Amino acid sequence: MRKEARTIPVAEESLSHYFKCRLTRFAQSLHPQPHEDTCWYLGTVLVRFGRSEELFCYHNGQMTLRPLALLYSDALEAEDERMRCLLLQQLGDMALFLGALFPDRYARRGIHQDYFIGMGGSAYDYLADNARHNRHVFAELANTFTRMLDLVANACSRTHEMSTHDILALYQRWLATRDPVVERQLRALDINLNGSEHLH
Repeated sequence: MRKEARTIPVAEESLSHYFKCRLTRFAQSLHPQPHEDTCWYLGTVLVRFGRSEELFCYHNGQMTLRPLALLYSDALEAEDERMRCLLLQQLGDMALFLGALFPDRYARRGIHQDYFIGMGGSAYDYLADNARHNRHVFAELANTFTRMLDLVANACSRTHEMSTHDILALYQRWLATRDPVVERQLRALDINLNGSEHLH
């Protein structure tokens, strides 16, 4: 375990450090708290996907997101174990990133949080047993994927800077969608949602 902990990749250290600090801060409210290595890993994922060339691929001359199901198919057809693990890591990371930061966009297309949980959790579960490095990180991500979605969403949220107008807009979105991520953001702002179903 200790040897693996030194293999955590760090890209663009200052931005990774920023995200790691945000993630660690929000992780303090979780019990048990995520491993420090997991927060570092999540920080590097956020930095990496902040660059469009890491998130998007070229297809028919256009930049597009490769569907998670196709990434899974690519992993199944991989010629060797190393390539399979790389593809599943990309799948897990994308499922976490997209499921945490863009749930509303996908929900409008009929793709809900369970899809990201299934795809990402399964990918990380495989990596926990087969990856060359960071197996303890992948195991935690696999076993607590739903909590990790919330952690990333909260760490990237601007709710702590929200105006009254922003909070009301967030509340209206929750009334319309009942999105659990939005609900947790509202509860983090100490907004009591009990009985809210009678208000609209």
